[in-house]
Amino acid sequence: MTGKGHIIFLNGVASSGKASIVDALQEREDVFFYVVANDLFEQMVGDRYLRQNYWKYLSEAIIMMYHTAKLYSDMGKNVLIDGILVEREEIRPHYHQLLEILQDNPLDIVEVYCPPDICRQRNLRRQDRFETQSDEQSELMAEDIHYSLRVDTSIHGPVECADIILQRLFKQ
Repeated sequence: MTGKGHIIFLNGVASSGKASIVDALQEREDVFFYVVANDLFEQMVGDRYLRQNYWKYLSEAIIMMYHTAKLYSDMGKNVLIDGILVEREEIRPHYHQLLEILQDNPLDIVEVYCPPDICRQRNLRRQDRFETQSDEQSELMAEDIHYSLRVDTSIHGPVECADIILQRLFKQ
């Protein structure tokens, strides 16, 4: 049986640059990651249920996402999680649930940081988000997260961030 795959959780607010880093990592030829993302699992729920009780159903989907990442890792596959560790009543204690589910798997949490003013500008450019979405998510983010690494997407581009992550965290 092969060893467990490495799980890298990219934690950051909307427009911080997580998806761009995921894309940069997926373009590499020296390492392969399966990707699980909050957005993908949210789409599994269906709009009707999300309108009924957004946080209840999203919370369930997020926990299933962590179990999916664990399954891939247990099968020896590397995994990227594109998400945000929020603390809401429906999912509390979110961060601790993540750590419990993945306690036997190699996990690194990377803070994907971008200053709020730049996130607001990115949100407006995207036109599929509202301007203050990142600010609101920041208010909900779990506190006291133990990060393995922080990348600042206002200083480094996605490819540079991918390089930093692999150089510092991924031991081949």
